[in-house]
Amino acid sequence: MKTTFTTLATIAAFMASTIPAITFAQTSEDDKDAIITYGKPDFFRDYDKKGLHVFETTKDDLNKPYTGRRINIGAGFTMQFQSLEHENPGALNNHSKLANHLYPIKPGFMTSQANLYFDVQLMEGITMNLSNYMSSRHHNEFWVKGGYLQIDKFPFEGQFWDELSKVMTIKAGHMEINYGDAHFRRPDGGQTFYSPFMEGNIMDAFATEIGAEVYLKKDGWMGMIGLSNGMIKGHVDSAAANADGTENRAPSIYLKGGYDKQVTQDVRLRLTGSWYHNGGTNGSGLTLYSGDRTGSNYQNIMEQGYNAAGALKGYTEMRSSGRFDPNFNGKIDAVMINGFAKVQGLEFFGTYEYATGYSKNQTESRVASQYAIEGLYRFGKNENLYGGLRYNAVNAEMPYGATTIEDVKIDRFAVAGGWFISRNILVKAEYVTQSYKDFPNTDFRHNGKFNGVVLEAAISF
Repeated sequence: MKTTFTTLATIAAFMASTIPAITFAQTSEDDKDAIITYGKPDFFRDYDKKGLHVFETTKDDLNKPYTGRRINIGAGFTMQFQSLEHENPGALNNHSKLANHLYPIKPGFMTSQANLYFDVQLMEGITMNLSNYMSSRHHNEFWVKGGYLQIDKFPFEGQFWDELSKVMTIKAGHMEINYGDAHFRRPDGGQTFYSPFMEGNIMDAFATEIGAEVYLKKDGWMGMIGLSNGMIKGHVDSAAANADGTENRAPSIYLKGGYDKQVTQDVRLRLTGSWYHNGGTNGSGLTLYSGDRTGSNYQNIMEQGYNAAGALKGYTEMRSSGRFDPNFNGKIDAVMINGFAKVQGLEFFGTYEYATGYSKNQTESRVASQYAIEGLYRFGKNENLYGGLRYNAVNAEMPYGATTIEDVKIDRFAVAGGWFISRNILVKAEYVTQSYKDFPNTDFRHNGKFNGVVLEAAISF
């Protein structure tokens, strides 16, 4: 207790000592901020076609003249029609509304999805984002995704702060964490413009967590360190200890580094690596691979269709169709490496991921890995047309009972094409086939397979 008090007192004394210096160095408010106008903020990723191939925001807007506070309202709206078939021959109890009977499906439209965004320039070099899900697979009602404050120019006077602003960005909030590059190209509820295919990775590393990220960016090089709570929600309740004895909520720490360069007018190259770690947490559990609150764009596919009473499950209970969660909600270490290249209209994006961990009721680590390769060709006026192929494979160790571990495999192959009718309107189509291998016959995914066509129309601004 004495050590804790001494530490807190030291921190408080340091903060108090810096108040005068920071206060007198702070820039003054300007009368031009009296009225907020409509317009895009700086350091902003557009939600329409202009947002393609954008990863982290750059420092390019640092020297733009500041014209006062601005607010931008954006949205993403997506409608889909799917014609998919699935089967799990040989799985036990796969008939007569028993446990492994797959959900009965026919061709039809999915529930339309919509997102709503508010992006605000609060002051020079400081922006705010608030993202909302208006309708989605998992939540049909209005739901807040998250938000953050981003600082690209520090509001203090002096050469030190000016030089620091040239290379440093700070981002904090309840937000989509920056682990890997795949989350920049995945569909997110009603916002599907960034994704050339219907879905992201099978093992979908995406979550909104409470945390902060600090970036250093210079000459194409980028480094980032982040700290978060590791869960999509905040928790203050006290729960029973995990199987490994963990009673506390350890923070997640994650790192990212890479190089992104427009080598010539026609050639861009990018390579990044990310690491995510949480040594053990209590509460509701870690959510790196289960943090999407919108749902898959393959609706009700390869899902157990009936509950224990033999009644058909509701749509919102089956939000992760076609995805795979290794269930590392107690402890996790994960690494993702991404490569991106664009040579004129030819585009490549690759992912390799390796993760270890275990669930809250386990104590022995398991392994899950995946790789994904996609190639696209964009052509026509302003590259308004594209076609592409994608292959994604997952290998994982999964527990069955107290002592049995099975090595399971999932792979997906997709062919897609799209047309940007304008910078705000996109239509696309995809043929997909996905197979499940080496799952035991007690699992509904035993010999599982689905295939078919999905059509999509999207509007974003």
